[in-house]
Amino acid sequence: MATGFFAVFDDIAVLLDDVAAMSKIATKKTAGILGDDLAVNAQKASGFAASRELPVLWAITKGSFINKLIILPFVFLLSAFVPWIIVPILMIGGVYLAFEGVEKIYSYFVPHESEDKDALPESPTKEDILKHEEKKIKSAIVTDFILSLEIIIIALGTVADKSMVIQIAVVTLIAILATIGVYGIVALIVRMDDFGYKLIQIDDGNGGFTKNIGQFLVDALPKVIRGLTIIGTIAMLLVAGGIYVHNIHQIHDFLHFLPSILGELLVGFIVGVLALVPFELFMKFRGKGSVV
Repeated sequence: MATGFFAVFDDIAVLLDDVAAMSKIATKKTAGILGDDLAVNAQKASGFAASRELPVLWAITKGSFINKLIILPFVFLLSAFVPWIIVPILMIGGVYLAFEGVEKIYSYFVPHESEDKDALPESPTKEDILKHEEKKIKSAIVTDFILSLEIIIIALGTVADKSMVIQIAVVTLIAILATIGVYGIVALIVRMDDFGYKLIQIDDGNGGFTKNIGQFLVDALPKVIRGLTIIGTIAMLLVAGGIYVHNIHQIHDFLHFLPSILGELLVGFIVGVLALVPFELFMKFRGKGSVV
């Protein structure tokens, strides 16, 4: 009886050791996209009133956990019964990411009506602010869903030859760590200016080291957010392009002369343009139809 009891513990220890080893490998392979995820979501979670930053971020984080709860069993079932369909699903998600990235570039250089409609009025009411927040939260959660799917698929690929128990344990662990890690860092970024103001208050007008650090954090936040907006846009194009480059060998072979990052960026941009052009034409056609 005792021998059987300790044998169970030995099996559990071996399983945990395998999970830890494979989790380390999966973390390394998903590190790049986790960086993209951070940049994209930091950009998505910015632009709110200071008092609303953490509530909005918490709403996005809860949405991210729900995304994982949907994706994980779905991906495990697909992997077990129809593994061939995972790549087409990823490509559809890649179109969305590429579209969002190119649309941001287009909106920056060619402001258009949709941008004006999305903006808050000059003197927004509480209802206007809440509707604006809700729209941005939904957009962030949709983007998170696609990035989460990519992270989970990559993590699953590292343990595809392992038992189902190890697959579930490793991929679930990576999914949880991705959510906590990404949104924990995003929370620190968006609250950076508040921490700076606290340091300035602690200094109490003495002009010391704490005031300088506090002022640096306050001044740096807008630059960090602007930088992350640019990085987030590039990240979406890279992730989208990477999906196509890594899964369509003809594209990979055609762009072999380019550094991988440039090839993925180029493909992401092209896919985004091909998605944006018909969308814009449709929106203009619909707008003309509504006027008549």
